[in-house]
Amino acid sequence: MSAIPTRVPVRRRLHTAAAWLIVAAYVMPIYVALVSTFKTQDQILANPAAPPAPFTLDNIMHAVDRPDRLVQGGLANSVLVTVLTVGLLVPLASAVSLWISERTPRVRALLLAFFALGLMVPPQVVLLPIVGLLQQLGLDHTYPGLILSNVGGGYLSFAVFVYVGFLRTVPPEIIEAARVDGASDLRIWWQVVMPVVRPATATVSIFLGLWVWNDFLNPLFILGPLQGQTITTGIYLSVGGYSTDYGQLFGIMFLAAIVPVVGYLISQREFIHGLMSGAAK
Repeated sequence: MSAIPTRVPVRRRLHTAAAWLIVAAYVMPIYVALVSTFKTQDQILANPAAPPAPFTLDNIMHAVDRPDRLVQGGLANSVLVTVLTVGLLVPLASAVSLWISERTPRVRALLLAFFALGLMVPPQVVLLPIVGLLQQLGLDHTYPGLILSNVGGGYLSFAVFVYVGFLRTVPPEIIEAARVDGASDLRIWWQVVMPVVRPATATVSIFLGLWVWNDFLNPLFILGPLQGQTITTGIYLSVGGYSTDYGQLFGIMFLAAIVPVVGYLISQREFIHGLMSGAAK
């Protein structure tokens, strides 16, 4: 009986130590990338984990002053692709989800099973067929082709599942009352449903925005390096074949991370509210 009380603290300590190791494994790469942004090339090679001493902004300045304007062009292209993709996916997914939520349970289950295929099929499997289809349509190496490829597949499926799950918690009496008042389906979707699912919209927008912003394969294969690049493919192009300026590379990575971080900070209230609402309901 005396050995039982001593096992619990030991087990808790092991769990705590394991948790700290997992946290360190996730945090350490972010820490190294952050501190390396403000260190010289020699300091990075000598000790990547050491804090910057002395602190320098040369890496960021050199990244911005590149003759090829890789950072400015990559950020502008990424913002364009991300905003247009999310701007198309949010209204499309919310409208489709409203239509699905009003079907019978059997039809709704079949439709959701169809959209689940977009989440189960890896995007790398369908990348080459998508490129071939875009070539036949004359949309290869174009931004409309990239945006069109982003609208389909797993992005749309994820958004539909989030909206359908959130719409299940919306009282159907609200929609029925709007129909009794003579509102059309378009007006119900825009003036009744969209304000109610605003937390879900923030959640979908943040997740899709991050996925599109961090996407690498689609811009690389669909746009190609000669037609411009997003910031993720720009980071890849900045890596030299024989030698790499790690300071400038970390500076580009730092600038690439600013936009999604600022976007999350702006919409974090709605994002957290959406997660908490889904968990509570």
